[in-house]
Amino acid sequence: MTPVHFSFSSAFTLGLMGLALHRTHLLSALLCLEGMMLSLFIALALWALQFESTASSTAPMLLLAFSACEASTGLALLVATTRTHGTDRLQNLNLLQC
Repeated sequence: MTPVHFSFSSAFTLGLMGLALHRTHLLSALLCLEGMMLSLFIALALWALQFESTASSTAPMLLLAFSACEASTGLALLVATTRTHGTDRLQNLNLLQC
C-alpha cells in the first residue's frame, strides 16, 4: 500500500471511528461525516487521474455534489434542533417523542 493510499484510508477510518465513538454533539458527527466525504472525494479524484479515463472523471464531482447536499441538510437539522431543544447534544434527542 502506498503512503497516499494509507493516508486516505486512515483519514476515512479516523472519521468513521470518530462518528462511531464520539457521538456527544450533532456538530461533531457532521464534521466526522464531512471528513469521511473529503477523504473519499480526494481518493476518487486521484483514482480517476491515475487511470486517465473520461468515464470515471465524473464520479468525484457527483460525490462532491452529494456531499454538499448532505452538509446543507445536516446544518439545517442542526439549526432546527438547536432552536427546538436549545442544544445540539445527541443525548437530549429522543426519536420516540414528537
